[in-house]
Amino acid sequence: MNLNYRDRFKRVSTGLLLGTALGGLTQPAWAQDDPLAPQPVPQAAEPQVQAQAEPRTGVIRSISVTGNSRIEPETVTAYANLRPGDSYTAETLDAALRALYQTELFRDVVITGADTGNIIIAVQENPVINRIVLEGNRRLKDDKIAPEIRLAPRQIFTRSKVRADVERIIELYKREGRFAAVVEPKIVELDQNRVDLVFEIVEGEVSKIRSINILGNEQFSDGKLKKEMFSKEAGGFLGFLKSNDSYDPDRLAADQQKLRAFYLTQGYADFRVVSALAELTPDREDFVITYVVEEGPRYQFGKVEADSALRDFTEEQVMSAVTIKEGQWFDASAVEDNIDNLNQIAGLLGYAFADIQPRYFRDPETQKIDITFRVGETQRVYIDRIDINGNTVTRDNVIRREFRVAEGDAFNAAAIRRSEDRIKSLGFFQEELEIKQEPVGEDRVALNLDVEERSTGEVQLSAGFSSLERFLLSASIAQRNWMGKGQQLSAGVNWSRYSKSVQLGFVEPYFMGRQILLGGDIYRRDFNSFNFIGNQRNTTYSQNSTGGGIRLGFPVTEYFSFGARYRLVNDEIDLSRSLFFTDPDGDGPLEAECDPLKAGNYLCDELGTRLTSSIGYTLAFNNTDGLRATRGQRFSVSQDFAGLGGDVKYLKSSANAAKYFRLPADFILSVQGEGGYIHPFEDNGDEFRDDIRLTDRFFGPQSFRGFDIRGIGPRVERVLFDEDGNLVEQKDDLVSNALGGRAYYFGRVELEIPVSASFRNFGLRPSAFVDVGSVWSLTSPELTTVGPLCLPTSTDNGEVPVRVDPGADCPANFAGTGDYGFTEFFRGNSASPRLSVGVGVNWVSPFGPLRIDLAKALIKQDGDDTRLFSFNVGTQF
Repeated sequence: MNLNYRDRFKRVSTGLLLGTALGGLTQPAWAQDDPLAPQPVPQAAEPQVQAQAEPRTGVIRSISVTGNSRIEPETVTAYANLRPGDSYTAETLDAALRALYQTELFRDVVITGADTGNIIIAVQENPVINRIVLEGNRRLKDDKIAPEIRLAPRQIFTRSKVRADVERIIELYKREGRFAAVVEPKIVELDQNRVDLVFEIVEGEVSKIRSINILGNEQFSDGKLKKEMFSKEAGGFLGFLKSNDSYDPDRLAADQQKLRAFYLTQGYADFRVVSALAELTPDREDFVITYVVEEGPRYQFGKVEADSALRDFTEEQVMSAVTIKEGQWFDASAVEDNIDNLNQIAGLLGYAFADIQPRYFRDPETQKIDITFRVGETQRVYIDRIDINGNTVTRDNVIRREFRVAEGDAFNAAAIRRSEDRIKSLGFFQEELEIKQEPVGEDRVALNLDVEERSTGEVQLSAGFSSLERFLLSASIAQRNWMGKGQQLSAGVNWSRYSKSVQLGFVEPYFMGRQILLGGDIYRRDFNSFNFIGNQRNTTYSQNSTGGGIRLGFPVTEYFSFGARYRLVNDEIDLSRSLFFTDPDGDGPLEAECDPLKAGNYLCDELGTRLTSSIGYTLAFNNTDGLRATRGQRFSVSQDFAGLGGDVKYLKSSANAAKYFRLPADFILSVQGEGGYIHPFEDNGDEFRDDIRLTDRFFGPQSFRGFDIRGIGPRVERVLFDEDGNLVEQKDDLVSNALGGRAYYFGRVELEIPVSASFRNFGLRPSAFVDVGSVWSLTSPELTTVGPLCLPTSTDNGEVPVRVDPGADCPANFAGTGDYGFTEFFRGNSASPRLSVGVGVNWVSPFGPLRIDLAKALIKQDGDDTRLFSFNVGTQF
């Protein structure tokens, strides 16, 4: 009688067949002669034990193993726990079979010989993985999925490990919001018992949030509550820009906290989220999220008291710093703000880890919450050490000299916060920089600063489109942390269609190891002012400046600083001789003179070379929190006196100020203003010639968005006559020259708009702004009006060209030239404001920092030149 244990082991074999699905496994494809037409693998034989008789007990006479190629026979018998001489029963062979399958080394096992005691274990080994292939993955590349796969080439293929890898890949797609992703593993059988493992992936679409439902809210609408959540519903205007409309379980939990935090700021202290359910739609494409909430009653603050165990931080001092008043609606955020404020005050007193806890006493009947701010007993803390990590380029002393505390000092929270601001202001490290505190014993603390260095070298590229210059381009190079010493070195060449310069500068912020700034620079700058008539570019005047300066600065207090400087510059102003000079006597170009009819009196008067020797100072205040300020204010006052030798004498005064506000919801508001005036100390005696030369005047701020460079302020416009003597004031026919002014002012209000995390990761910081300003206070120059130019038809009698009155005909024996003359207007000399509004965005792009602005000039004066679009881009090294 044959003994077959097939039924006995069915429960084992059903989960182990190669042809069955393993959590999504489909039937493997086995390699055939034609690889393009694989056939299904035959169903594997079910595990069985065969015998000729069915003894109740028996003794193993011998054990042999067949079918094994990699695994030694002794290893197989050891796993089966069978040895010659041992007695066996059906249960013994059952356990042996189960043990062999549990090793996951075999895909089929058959035990025979139970009737004679000569046991034969026939095994079919699991194949070895030749390679692992990913197919169908486009959104997630191989380098993202491969680390999640535990199986590897040359490992033994096991079903449980494949199943685990499938689950890990699906989980990876779920974290990307693709809950409809399907992963099907398949195998392709090769020779020598090897297989290729193929993961066929159907990624599916990102699972969006189709709708968010809120049940139980009575005091606030669904729309109001949805605005408080991180998650957003898919669709809507500009929906393609959203990054938080995909389903994320972690975001679902965060939204519950956001809802609770919102209700706690509105007085609903008993608010709770009863349930939050995310359901996949039947098409498995989107999610529907449902929140069930319970608002509860609205509470007010009751009694507000203090309990302090610190002698030098009394209850009276605590209450004087608390802003919560009895009768106000309960607001958990106001409580947190007060605790932060109390911690800062305690930090000023030397308590680094002040124990400040609010105690609540809730009365459901009166719907009031009494609160006591309890200040526990705490020891004063001293700074044990300062540890700085992450600075691979910047030297340690460059960072340490910015600390306002030293090792051994008493803890001071304000000084530590100021240290953070000063280190941020260096511009060498990441913006989110924080000095962390670590307890060392009972009365000591270690300050730990982990920095992430950023590029401090800059190659700057600026470009813009202008109604006057058409296109402008400039470049510069600088290193703000030379050799890691904090020194500033700049050297480069700037070029644009209106200027060229070569400059070399150096600044040592800590001269001789003391907090004294010493710097200097030398330069050569060539500036060409020009305009357009139609599409033709015409150079008006050129200014060539060669000079240099030296400056010295030092702190007066923690926030005030003083600087002095000396500057020596030689300026030469010239005009194109071929365009603007005339040789009345015909003696040659060297005897030619500036022709007011061609250049204008206002330019002819500026020609020549002048030496400026000036000394100046700047008094500045700055308590902002870094280069990209979000709080604090800064202002400075500067004056420069020219007259220590040289050819000019004047006093130039200027001032600028800015204040930054961090508003709710991470908005940042900045208000800036600047202005200046220059006063001459000598009178040139010419009522039409201003006492301040052209090169020393103000032309407005460096950036007045909505207007061209030198686009506002006093200017002379030359307007042409037509053949009938009428003025032709079309833009393309104007000759416009900016003259600058003695005085200017400028103001700006800018609001930086918060963006989502994904936009912040791209380095985008949009803003909206309003700019206002003006340049004025210039003596009106002598203006010129001339009529048509007439040439003699014959020079036999010595006639020369003449001009007649505008609109008049040429006299006899003279003919017109097509030059109908012109008249000049003095425009833009007004203190009335120019105003522009616009939007812009800062972007930390792959090419470097990029600034793009769109600005519209709403208020302008006659003669102003506007500009709608500008951008600035640079790269760092």
